[in-house]
Amino acid sequence: MLRINRENLRNSHETPWLILDLVMLGILFVNLTWLIFDALYATDFVYGLLGTYFPAFLSAYDPVHNNFLLVDLVFIAIFFSEFCFRWVVAIVRKEHLRWYFFPFLHWYDIIGLIPTGPTRLFRFLRIFSILHRLHKFEIIDLNQTAVFRFFAFYYDVFVEELSDRIVVKVLSDAQKDISAGSPLLDDINAQVLAPRRPVITQWMAGVINHLGQSIQSEEHGEVIREHVRKSVGKAVRSNAQVSSLHYLPVIGKTIENTLEESVTDIVTTSLVNLLSDLDAERIDHFISVGMHDYTPTADALDKEVLKIAKTIASKSNLTIKIGKQAFYKQLEMPLRKAYTYTSKMMTLNMMAMDAHEGISAFLEKRKPKWKHK
Repeated sequence: MLRINRENLRNSHETPWLILDLVMLGILFVNLTWLIFDALYATDFVYGLLGTYFPAFLSAYDPVHNNFLLVDLVFIAIFFSEFCFRWVVAIVRKEHLRWYFFPFLHWYDIIGLIPTGPTRLFRFLRIFSILHRLHKFEIIDLNQTAVFRFFAFYYDVFVEELSDRIVVKVLSDAQKDISAGSPLLDDINAQVLAPRRPVITQWMAGVINHLGQSIQSEEHGEVIREHVRKSVGKAVRSNAQVSSLHYLPVIGKTIENTLEESVTDIVTTSLVNLLSDLDAERIDHFISVGMHDYTPTADALDKEVLKIAKTIASKSNLTIKIGKQAFYKQLEMPLRKAYTYTSKMMTLNMMAMDAHEGISAFLEKRKPKWKHK
């Protein structure tokens, strides 16, 4: 239900025009309701129904229906007068670059003035125009209506689904181009990575450090610790030497469990220390050393680029998608908020099936099998 904010209406510098909009909105509703009713009245079913149950109303309305065009011309005269009045005011205020721009911008008003069946439907556009202007000046709030919430919900769903498909399509095509030896990798390095290297290293350091702290926290770290515990336990139990310990009488099983817990703690602590100690300077140093130490020939460079491209193309589409979305979104945030946001996205990424598969594959020394979910 639309409610008029009377306080904003009184305090607005456009109060007279907004009141005129409200009046015209009421006239439009009356006119369009009458047009719909008269169209139904012309059908045999409605005419017979009214003749049976409301003969007095039928007798009173018949003259109006027979002079339909004349009555509609009364509404057209009102709409045309208001249109000309606004046009004159727009010329006086110099709202547009040329005086004749106004009718082009309000073309639907002109078409709606034509007294034919299809063109009368353009008067509905005038309603949307007035509602938009009233919403713009906060006289009414369309966001609180059920119709707006309904369309807004499905619009967001549609846009999200469309953007996801576009991102996946773009990333898949980029992976294919890189795998085929496309110069896209050089363009990414020269135009995207190199100019933003300080920002990227700082961001990577912040995310990695925060991830190390998150592993220690009770709120976010339990999922990662539990996965490390299971992966290490599986690796320890699959070791032939360790598996033979449970054959020892009495203490064999205890030694095996203790060893499993100790290795888990060592791996978790090492992981936390590694992630917490990396800073932007060290990351930048690693990149610089790696780039300076590698000076290949032209043929070797092509082979190495193709090797790196194939490595990138072999990664999970889902993790690349989440990482790319998070990277570009956090660029518009303050530093502290960006750290918080990216840590949440990293945690979300770690909970994906592909992340678990990647960690398991790394600990078990095998190639990952991505499911892209």
